[in-house]
Amino acid sequence: MRRYGAPVTTRYVALLRGINVGKAHQLPMPALKELLEREGHENVRTHLRSGNVVLDSALAEEELAAGLEKAIAAEFGFGVPVVVRTGAELAEIVAADPFGPVATDRSRCSVTFLPAPPDPDLVAALPEADGGAYEIRGRELHLWLPEGLTNSPMGSWRWDRLLGVAGTNRNWNTVAKLAELAAPAPPV
Repeated sequence: MRRYGAPVTTRYVALLRGINVGKAHQLPMPALKELLEREGHENVRTHLRSGNVVLDSALAEEELAAGLEKAIAAEFGFGVPVVVRTGAELAEIVAADPFGPVATDRSRCSVTFLPAPPDPDLVAALPEADGGAYEIRGRELHLWLPEGLTNSPMGSWRWDRLLGVAGTNRNWNTVAKLAELAAPAPPV
């Protein structure tokens, strides 16, 4: 039961871009979890080392992303772009999977989460799919690369330049797991 005056919290998934890849921008997940708890977020949980965080916050999405970026820069000494989705949005993304009927290997599907929808003119100007398929839905770029990221021509496309906005990519298995972790707890 919610107490009168208590802030309403939202279940979010925060996706950090470009951490723990190679030697640059190493960010230990236990230290990140501790930082976010000190920042006042609740039920903080990390998933894998690639910068996936599930948390509850009373902040709006844009405030949360900006606050996380600022706190991480202050604590760890480098900037990290953060893209945020609600748990409900992630559940909708998984439910509306555009490649479910055709993708034979789910590990070859991924979603790039963008901070804002790409310009429709840039989307209209995208080249034809080559070695797989892509679909843009709102703020997400869905990819299916049957030959894998490194063996598909589309895997090397500069999507940030093509779309005019840089995002952060997660494979389908990670997206599905994050949706599961961000799902509301069943009533007791």
